[in-house]
Amino acid sequence: MRTRGMKCPFARRIEVALKSSETVLIAVAGIWLALISTGLWALAGYEFTSGGTGKAPTSWPAESRIERDPAQATLVMAVHPKCPCSRASIGELAIAMTRMQGRAKAHVLFYKPAGYAEDWVKTDLWGDAAAISGVSVEEDEEGVEAERFGARVSGDVLLYDTSGKLRFHGGITASRGHAGDNRGRQAVVALARGETSDRAETPAFGCMLHGAKTPTSSTATGMKQ
Repeated sequence: MRTRGMKCPFARRIEVALKSSETVLIAVAGIWLALISTGLWALAGYEFTSGGTGKAPTSWPAESRIERDPAQATLVMAVHPKCPCSRASIGELAIAMTRMQGRAKAHVLFYKPAGYAEDWVKTDLWGDAAAISGVSVEEDEEGVEAERFGARVSGDVLLYDTSGKLRFHGGITASRGHAGDNRGRQAVVALARGETSDRAETPAFGCMLHGAKTPTSSTATGMKQ
């Protein structure tokens, strides 16, 4: 005779199985959340890790082939044509040039490995930069010109005043590939307009000019034979 309130062995087995399933689901959910959190932290770390900046000359380098205009500030930006982060930098440059109100001339130097044809360097980034009023776009073979200015990272910006003195060095985006108001762009605009700024240097976020992934000699599109 079955005693009231007691569960049969089958019911007890079902209950144990359900509790075990709940435990497994909770454990799996915990692992899943931990992986997502780790991924988000890693992504945030990458976005806000600068590529570093080299040592920029405090005065306009005499060996530079770029002609500096003594009547207005001169801005130099180094860009790797294959760097996806630099789209935001070019966009910020467009905003900066508009707000400078003709107080600066800009030169955008596109890194180009020796022996590569023009169509390798003339990407859509080249077209976007060339469309900005007051900007001259030039090929920089082997990054020689960028090196003269101490630019190591795609999106690195240098601003020199009318006397050829360095006033700003760094990036004009807040993080990798992210457009929007930031201290770098604010500083460049203010200094070009002859105003004061509490920033003379900011982190540059972008691919290394000489370290960004590029096609090998056997696979490069448009490479000279």
